[in-house]
Amino acid sequence: MGKYLKTADTDWYKQRLTRVMLCVAGAFFILLLRLFYLQVIEGQELRRLSENNCIRLQSTDAFRGMIFDRNGILLVDNRPAFDLSIILKDAKPVDRTIEKLAKLINVPVSELLKKIGDNKGISSYKPILLKQDIGRDCLAAVEVRKFDLPGIVLNIKPRRHYIKTHSAAHLIGYLSEINSDELKSGKYPECKGGDFIGKFGVEKVFERFLKGERGGRQVEVNVMGQVVKVLKTVDALPGQNIYLTIDYILQKKAEALLEGAAGAVVAMDPETGDILVMASSPSFDQNAFVDGMSHKQWESLISNPLRPMENKAIQGEYPPASTFKIVTAIAGLEEGVIDENTIMNCPGHYKYGNRIYRCWRHGGHGDVNIIKALAESCDVFFYQVGQKLGIDRLAFYAKACGLGFETGINLDNEAAGLVPSAAWKKRRTGIAWQGGETLSVAIGQGYNLATPLQMLVLTSALANGGTRYKPLILESVRTVDGDIVIQSKKQVIGGLPAGKKTLEIVKKGLREVVSSPKGTAHIAYIKNVDISGKTGTAQVVGRHNEPNLSEKDMPDQFKPHAWFVAYAPSENPQIAVAVFVEHGGHGSTTAAPIAREIIMTYLEKDEYGRQLKAESSKQ
Repeated sequence: MGKYLKTADTDWYKQRLTRVMLCVAGAFFILLLRLFYLQVIEGQELRRLSENNCIRLQSTDAFRGMIFDRNGILLVDNRPAFDLSIILKDAKPVDRTIEKLAKLINVPVSELLKKIGDNKGISSYKPILLKQDIGRDCLAAVEVRKFDLPGIVLNIKPRRHYIKTHSAAHLIGYLSEINSDELKSGKYPECKGGDFIGKFGVEKVFERFLKGERGGRQVEVNVMGQVVKVLKTVDALPGQNIYLTIDYILQKKAEALLEGAAGAVVAMDPETGDILVMASSPSFDQNAFVDGMSHKQWESLISNPLRPMENKAIQGEYPPASTFKIVTAIAGLEEGVIDENTIMNCPGHYKYGNRIYRCWRHGGHGDVNIIKALAESCDVFFYQVGQKLGIDRLAFYAKACGLGFETGINLDNEAAGLVPSAAWKKRRTGIAWQGGETLSVAIGQGYNLATPLQMLVLTSALANGGTRYKPLILESVRTVDGDIVIQSKKQVIGGLPAGKKTLEIVKKGLREVVSSPKGTAHIAYIKNVDISGKTGTAQVVGRHNEPNLSEKDMPDQFKPHAWFVAYAPSENPQIAVAVFVEHGGHGSTTAAPIAREIIMTYLEKDEYGRQLKAESSKQ
């Protein structure tokens, strides 16, 4: 019995071993067949690929989203550009290849070698960018000699193109090449060296919508790195299009009116907060940042005393001058310091302590109430109102009107301005507040600082009955097919600290500023269109040293700044405007006429429509 079991076990092991051997033999047979196929049948083709060719992955840049105005006028698009790169693995000998290339594109050898040195440590299979946007002449020269330039690669890439040169530059912003710090920051995980990103304005703020998604392709290249065959392609996804709230026709008009001056014009729809115009002068050419700016060009921009790189509409902080009298009037009426029937006499000056504070009209305004005081901008009236209120109550109402805070506009580097108070001065200087300083603040001088946009938001709130809206620059985000991804909605950020009666009185005074023959902005009067507004003339230096020096004889840097804020029509406001001109003299003669032209352009619908149609047909 034991002998039988032992024989059975032996047979079972032999069967198992036979099966294993058959499996091993089968596997070797399959391997031999595969080797025969690869070496004999496909050997010649695979040898060619292994010796002369290789498979590589190439990324393709996405087309950046375009930027339009509110009416569909194209402001920013993309154009094709030819970039020159080198793949070190294919470019041997590198020095000789660089020497040949340098002669063809008229670039010093040292400059090209420096670019390679700056990318030390990069994989020899990855392209190193040598020169962007080489131009058609260089392109033709490289194409003709491409067989003498192993490892040199030409890529067609979309390049940002700002169609309306210098127009809305501070709002739209610009692109520039990403730097090493930005690459290391982790904020741009999909970017690599040589990529362009938004650095300023809308281009930066809405980068995530505009940039699109990179694509790629799998290619077969020969020993010189030249593409032999495209094996697979993944298309890049274009960025989404941005529609701004600005009206290009109006923007263009504002920029023309500011030409040759330093200042800002900003306009808003008072019922929605939509920014219709944001012009800052002088401007700059955004294409220079994309095409490559020399050190000399950059130095000329940043050293220009008129500060072309500053968006004066949101970054410029200036004494609001007599436009601040709107705040003083609201505070005086709400606190019961004055009412509509309060009469004060203006002899042309006001004595406080041992100092004389003068009115801008040397002969005085005579007896004035709040309406006349606003219409004719009587300093003496507001000196007295400010004295009765005190600095802290003035500061409270100024802040409640939105001054001293950022408006929240979706742009970087917005300034907050300054609303002084007794505590602020003590903290800042260690000196107690002086009563005479309150008089200066009451007429918008002294420590007061505001931006044109802040004064616009305040003016818009007056126009619409007391609601402060967040300034909006984005109308919508849309796909390339026109489908709306994001639609902006108006946002309330606060209200004016004024009751209905107070607003009625102040608005009546602002209407008289333009409509009354004695109003300080009667020059802005338009027949059949009621405009309400307030002028301001901000002193830059005191006149006590040379009181007899006429303004026209002053050096430009000592001339006062000119302000004018307005809305129209007075009864059913459709537009609010703030105009500021640095060293422009008087608001009545410099800023008010600019606002008048902006309002006329916006309200003259028929002519406006013809301009819009003509502009659109050029696209």
